[in-house]
Amino acid sequence: MSDRGKYYLTTAITYTSGKPHIGNTYEIVLADAICRFRRQQGYDVYFQTGTDEHGIKIEEKAAAAGVTPKEFVDNIAGEVKRIWDLMGATYDRFIRTTDEDHEKQVQKIFKKLYDQGDIYKGEYKGWYCVPDESFWTESQLVDGKCPDCGREVVKASEEAYFFKMSKYADRLIEYIESHPEFIQPESRKNEMMNNFLKPGLQDLCVSRTSFKWGIPVPFDDKHVTYVWLDALTNYITGIGYDAEGNSTDQYKKLWPADLHLIGKDIIRFHTIYWPIFLMALDEPLPKQVVGHPWLIQSDGKMSKSKGNVIYADDLVDLFGVDAVRYFLLHEMPFENDGVISYELMVERINSDLANTLGNLVNRTISMSNKYFGGDVTDKGVSEPVDDDLKAVVTAARDKVEKSMETYHVSDALTSVFDVFRRLNKYIDETEPWVLAKDEAKKDRLATVLYNLTEGISIGTMLLKGFLPETTEKILAQLNAKEIPYDELNTFGHYENGTHVTEKPEILFARLDMKEVLAKVAPEGE
Repeated sequence: MSDRGKYYLTTAITYTSGKPHIGNTYEIVLADAICRFRRQQGYDVYFQTGTDEHGIKIEEKAAAAGVTPKEFVDNIAGEVKRIWDLMGATYDRFIRTTDEDHEKQVQKIFKKLYDQGDIYKGEYKGWYCVPDESFWTESQLVDGKCPDCGREVVKASEEAYFFKMSKYADRLIEYIESHPEFIQPESRKNEMMNNFLKPGLQDLCVSRTSFKWGIPVPFDDKHVTYVWLDALTNYITGIGYDAEGNSTDQYKKLWPADLHLIGKDIIRFHTIYWPIFLMALDEPLPKQVVGHPWLIQSDGKMSKSKGNVIYADDLVDLFGVDAVRYFLLHEMPFENDGVISYELMVERINSDLANTLGNLVNRTISMSNKYFGGDVTDKGVSEPVDDDLKAVVTAARDKVEKSMETYHVSDALTSVFDVFRRLNKYIDETEPWVLAKDEAKKDRLATVLYNLTEGISIGTMLLKGFLPETTEKILAQLNAKEIPYDELNTFGHYENGTHVTEKPEILFARLDMKEVLAKVAPEGE
C-alpha cells in the first residue's frame, strides 16, 4: 500500500444539551466513511470528534434535572459516544471540552491573545439568543428575532472581554479569495463573504459573567470563556497544541487539519472566527472546511417540539447499522438538504441493498454451489461481453476516488453500486442456467461465475469504507482475500479453485412496508 502521508479530519463537537438525533449522527457517519476510505488509500489518518460541554444552557438543564453540570454532561457525552460507537465510527480521539488538557490550553490561549492586545475588556449591549448562545445587534435581527434560529431574543448588557475581529478581516478576505477550495460548497463561501466579511466584522464577545459553567478566564475569575474560543480550539488542543510554544510532535505532524467537516449552520464560526483566532495565534489555517447540508424529515427540520425526531439507535434496531449508514451516505447530496423517512428507507433498502447487492451475491454463490460444488475457477473461455464487464469493474475505483476527493460521497457510493448493477446485467446477458444445460459450455459457465465472483470482490472492496460489516460478510462468504487499493483497477485477483460458502447468508432481507410502519407508528394512531 502506498504511503500518502497524514490526513487529519475533525467533525464539529456535539453540544451536550441532549441525545443526538439522526441529523447529528449523519455527520459522524460521513466523517467515518471519508476516514476509512483514506486509510484504505494509504493515508495515515487521525480522526477527532467529541462534545462541547459548557454554557448557560447546560447550567440551566442541569439545574432542572437536579444534577451538577458535570454530571449532566457526563451522562450526555456517554450517550453521544455510545451512538458514535454503535454506528461504527473509527475516531482516534473523542475530546470533551471538560477534559483537563483542553481546559488548560484554552486558558493559555485566552491569556496569550489578551497579552498581545487581541482581546480587550468592554461592555456588551445587545440582543441575546439563549438557545444559540449568540449575541446580535439590532440590525442583525430578523423581525425582531434571532437570525439563526428564529426564536425570541432578550436584551442583555454585561461586562465582557472582546476579540478584535476587524484587525484580521482584510487578511481573511484575501486568504479566502486566494484559496478557492478553502470553503466548500462554493455557495457557502459566497454567503460568508457577502453577508459577513465584506459588510465589516463586529468584535466578538469571548467571555461572560452571567453564568459560571465554563472555563474561567485565568486573570479574571469573574469571567468564564465564552463558547467559540472554548469549542473551536478543540481542533488544536486535542492533538497537542501549546500556546506557550511547547506543542507536541503529534501537533506538528497533524496540523493544519485537512478537513473540518461541519453542518452548514455553523459555517460562519468555522470560516470566520476560527481562521481569525488561528491568524492571531500565528498558526496555519485548516486546508478545507466543508459545510454539509441537513438531513430533514419530509415535514421539515427535526425538532423535539415538533415531536418528529428520529434517533440512530432506533433505526439500527429496525434496519441494522450498515443499512442506516447506506441510507445516510447515499441520500445526502453535497449541497442541498437530504430527506429521511421510514418509507424512503424501506424503498432504498429493498431496491439497492436487498435486490441489487444481496440478491447478486446470493445468486452467484448459489450457482457456484449448484454447478461446481462451490469451486470457482477461471477457465479462460471469454466472450466480448466479458470485456465490457471488466471495463466497468476496473474503472470504478478511479470514479470513486474522484468523487471522494471532493467529498461527493453519495456519488462515490453510486459508482460502487453501478458495479453491482452491471454484474446483475451480466447474469442476464450470459444466462448461466442455459449454459449449464450444455456439457460443452461447462468451461464457459465456469468463466462466467469466476467473472461474477471477482467483480463482486472488487465492488465489495470499494464498499469497505461505507459498509464495513457488509464488506466483511461478503468476503467471508466468497472466501475472498482483501485486494490492496492500488490493485482495484485490475481484474483477476480471486484465486482459482477457491471454495465459496455452501449456504450464503442473506445480507439484507426484503422489508415489508406495512410491518415497518406499524412498528414506528406513535401509540394511539
